[in-house]
Amino acid sequence: MSRYLKMLCVAIALSGVIASGNVAVACPMCSVANENDLNPQAKNRPQAYMYSILFMISMPATIFTGFGITFYRLSKKQQALNEAMLSEYETGTESHL
Repeated sequence: MSRYLKMLCVAIALSGVIASGNVAVACPMCSVANENDLNPQAKNRPQAYMYSILFMISMPATIFTGFGITFYRLSKKQQALNEAMLSEYETGTESHL
């Protein structure tokens, strides 16, 4: 139980660190403004803008997939433990876990 409590504390601390960052404000026309820049190095900005959008879109799916896999593994582990305890109870042998 203490392991899960530690993991919960770490998750809360990480979310607090992430949430404490400054808010970035941008307009939807930033990509157009970056495309029309006369600076020759600014040619890569639209591609970087596209990658940032893809990253933002994929992040919730990645997070929810990670939580889903973790909860699935925990439920399978608990199910195996319950089956082991049930089989021990049915056979009459008792061991301490």
